[in-house]
Amino acid sequence: MTEPQLRPSGVDLLDVRSIRFVETATPWLSSEDRSAMDRAWEDAVRANPNLFDGPVAACAGLEREEPHGLVVTWARTTYRHYALRRSTGAASGLPALFVGVLQPTDDGRLLVGRMSPSTAAPGRWQLPGGSLEPPDGHKPLDLAALRGHAARELVEETGLDTPAGELGLWRVTLGANGNVGALFTAPRRPAPVLHEHFETLVSSEKALGRTPELDGFALVRSPADLAGLAGPHVDYLEPVVRLYTGAAVLP
Repeated sequence: MTEPQLRPSGVDLLDVRSIRFVETATPWLSSEDRSAMDRAWEDAVRANPNLFDGPVAACAGLEREEPHGLVVTWARTTYRHYALRRSTGAASGLPALFVGVLQPTDDGRLLVGRMSPSTAAPGRWQLPGGSLEPPDGHKPLDLAALRGHAARELVEETGLDTPAGELGLWRVTLGANGNVGALFTAPRRPAPVLHEHFETLVSSEKALGRTPELDGFALVRSPADLAGLAGPHVDYLEPVVRLYTGAAVLP
């Protein structure tokens, strides 16, 4: 994987205008790695029975494509594959691919959500979004597919139903662990609207006996606001908030 120079936070935010996806075969796992992966996944499920070993698209390579493009090589696998890297750091474990949405308010604050106890990262603050799923059948994995996935994640986690076409690619985040995320910006909305849609979603999910993916959210204007939130933050959150809110005050 070709990696640009990382920022001091360990996360790089790439200014990308286009993304080209190339599918490759899932890497072969040795019997030792496969056993380690299965044990790690079984341990994770015992700790959190809500975990689901569904299909995901993982990152198998990353290269810049001039002038402002990115080539992402990806492979089909399942969530248990990520347990391999978390538990053993095995080189055969693939980094994650995900989408995230910057949802601003009218006054330039950003919505950040706290993952609920039923998720893989309870209590963690992050942007609305989630791991990328492989396309069905012969559908391509492309920027349009990412926009659609980001729009679904936004409505599922916040109740904000935004057409995929209104989401603009903002940056691609590259973490020190190799995880790659496509970040989109949504149209600004009044803060009361965000609260109203989220409260309606939470009430609806609980009425159906389900646990919402986010159990709370906050509106932040700067990294200082993040520091006041109890709990861990996903690695890209502070650099994203710093860059976005800093840019927002410019004429």
